[in-house]
Amino acid sequence: MRVTGVIIRIIRQFFRDKRSLAMMFGAPMLLLWLLSLVFTQKDYVPHIAVVDIPAQVVKVMKNQEATIYEYSKEKAMSELEKQKVDAVIRLENGKMNIVLEGSDSSKNRAVLQILQKSTEKNDVSTMKTEVNYLHGSKDFTMFDGLGPVLIGFFTFFFVFILSGVSFVRERLSGTLERLLSTPIKRWEIVVGYIIGFGIFALIQSIIIVNFSVYILDLYIAGSIWLTLLITCMLSLTALTLGTFLSAYANNEFQMIQFIPLVIVPQIFFSGLFPIESMNKWLQMLGKLFPLTYGADAMRQVMIRNQGFIEIALDLTVLLFFSVLFAIGNVFALKKHRKI
Repeated sequence: MRVTGVIIRIIRQFFRDKRSLAMMFGAPMLLLWLLSLVFTQKDYVPHIAVVDIPAQVVKVMKNQEATIYEYSKEKAMSELEKQKVDAVIRLENGKMNIVLEGSDSSKNRAVLQILQKSTEKNDVSTMKTEVNYLHGSKDFTMFDGLGPVLIGFFTFFFVFILSGVSFVRERLSGTLERLLSTPIKRWEIVVGYIIGFGIFALIQSIIIVNFSVYILDLYIAGSIWLTLLITCMLSLTALTLGTFLSAYANNEFQMIQFIPLVIVPQIFFSGLFPIESMNKWLQMLGKLFPLTYGADAMRQVMIRNQGFIEIALDLTVLLFFSVLFAIGNVFALKKHRKI
């Protein structure tokens, strides 16, 4: 039957395309395994600094699986600013004063729940309490907390796809081959493509950041110019990575196949899920991904109002990734034609 012929052709086609077979059967298992590691992690244990808090309250807080540090007022606030603790609780003039780090709403809730249970068990729940925030405010929403990460992710994702697919089309249309037949050097081709695509990546970054801040009213405490700089660095990294991997894709579909392996795993380590409660080796794995550094820098600026010095390391790592991928792209062009 003619139908049988079609079936056999499809089966043979799949067996010839080893990459598609690997993506169909291997990628789902890899992603499910990562999801199982992320969602079976232990509950986050808050780190709380206490100042002049009654011993019985501190004891109950420790029983609530909170890590408690007894500091002086100056030491406690210093640790809070360094993000070593999630909150500072102190007793002043018969009033419970709580200062939350504030950049993560889930950690804020965890601290307040532990404090509520501890005061209820010690019959001090009637004590007047005052809650302040080092970063953010009581109106700080989940979107405000995750927004910086989402900006970084969507910027990275779309630039990666568009640059990779466009570079594949350049090769399939013969444009790249014609360029390689001229005296132009491989590195000149790579730099030209990076700058050409980079112009549109820059425009995209400006649109996304301004739309998020001024239209969606996303919380921003720091400089919008630094936010744009970080977004542009993420775009540059995604651009160089996309063009590099496109050298190993024979068509647009194979470029899309890189998403489950290159893009999706980065979501788990970008800050959308609490990294602190993951296994140590998972935390170390997250340091291999560009989005980890981009998302951290975005949160530092947009939520914690940090300056250039505080994000310099993250930007340096992103620049390192960009240079590394660009150099890799130069060598990858050798497979098409030596110059």
